[in-house]
Amino acid sequence: MSKRDYYEVLGVSKSASESEIKKAYRKMAIKYHPDKNPDDKAAEEKFKEAAEAYDVLSNTEKKQRYDQFGHAGMGNRGGFGGGAGMNMDDIFSQFGDIFGGGGGGGFESFFGGGGRSGPRRHKGSNLRIKLKLNLEEVANGVDKKIKVKKLVQAEGVTYNTCRNCNGSGQVTRVTNTILGQMQTAQACPSCGGLGKTIDKRPSGTDANGMTQKEEVVSINIPAGVEDGMQLKVSGKGNAAPFDGYAGDLIVLLEVEEHSELKRENNNLHYDCYISLVDAVLGNDVVIPTISGKAKIKIGSGTQSGKILRLKNKGLPSLNGYGKGDLLVHINVWTPQNLSKDEEKMFKTFKDSENFTPKPSATDKSFFERVKDMFN
Repeated sequence: MSKRDYYEVLGVSKSASESEIKKAYRKMAIKYHPDKNPDDKAAEEKFKEAAEAYDVLSNTEKKQRYDQFGHAGMGNRGGFGGGAGMNMDDIFSQFGDIFGGGGGGGFESFFGGGGRSGPRRHKGSNLRIKLKLNLEEVANGVDKKIKVKKLVQAEGVTYNTCRNCNGSGQVTRVTNTILGQMQTAQACPSCGGLGKTIDKRPSGTDANGMTQKEEVVSINIPAGVEDGMQLKVSGKGNAAPFDGYAGDLIVLLEVEEHSELKRENNNLHYDCYISLVDAVLGNDVVIPTISGKAKIKIGSGTQSGKILRLKNKGLPSLNGYGKGDLLVHINVWTPQNLSKDEEKMFKTFKDSENFTPKPSATDKSFFERVKDMFN
C-alpha cells in the first residue's frame, strides 16, 4: 500500500506556514490520540501517520527533500531522514514542541491523564559514517554491508528499582495554594525518570554498564542518489542504557568521480575525440556508458562541438520517474605534428572550396548548444 502525501495527511497546502503545519498536526494528534481511542487500531495508525508527516514537514531540510523527491527522497529500509522509523517515544517527544510542554506532559494533561505513566526511556546517540559509492552503484542501487563500532549493553548488567519513586520514574509533590492543594508530577531526581538505578556491571564497562561492540550493518542504497545525501538507518546507532531504545545510523554518501563520464543531475556527459579523417569521412566509434560499451555512428562532415544525445543512457531518477540521457560531446582532434608529405597534402586543399567554412543554420553556436543541453 502506497503512502499518502504528507500534505494530504495533515490537510494543508504546500505553501502552508510553519505555524499552520503545527496547528494542523496538533488537531490530528488530539483527534486520534490513543488515550481518546483505546484499542482502536485504525486511529492508532492515523496517529502515527500524522506524526510521520509532521516529523518531515516541520523540518526545513526534510521538507525540502520531500518537496523535491517525494516519498522516494525519504528512502526505504530506514529512510532518508523521514519519520518511517518512528516509535511511540519518538512521537510523544514531539509534544513538547506542539503543546509547549516538556517531554509530552502537557499533551497528556490535556486529556486529564497527568502525564504519561511509567518511567522514561532514553534514546541512544546517533552514529555517523561516510560511505563511498561509484557511479555504477548509483545507477543500479546497491546493498552494502559495513562494520560499525557502537555502544551496547554489556552482558551481566543488572538494575535495581529506584527506591525514591518505586520504579515509576515520577515523584508527586503537593503544594498548598489559596485554591487548595495542587498536585504535580515530575521526573524522579534520583533516577532521572528512568525508574531504575545501576546494580551490577562487569569490569571494563562505563558507569551505565555499556561497552563497545562491532556489528555488521546492511544498508540499502536506492538508485539515483547524489553526493552529499544522508541516509538514516533507524535503530542501528548506539544502544541506550536502562533498556532504552537505540539511536540511528546516519550515513553520508560520497559518490566517486568516474574516470570518463561526468554527472550533471541525472544526465551524463562524455567527451568523444575523433580524428579529422573520421570527421570528414565518418566512422563508427565505441564509447563508454554506465552499463558497458556502446557503438555510435559519426556521420561524414561532423563538426567539432556537435552533441549526440543517447536517450535514457543516463542515471535513474531517485523518485523512480525515468532516466537521464548520455550527452556525447564531439571534439575533432586537429593534428599538431605533420610529416612533409602530410603537410604537402593539406596544402593542396587550402584553396579548395570544400575546405572553406560555410556554417549553415543547422550549425549552432556554442551558446545555442549549451542552451539545448538544458532543454
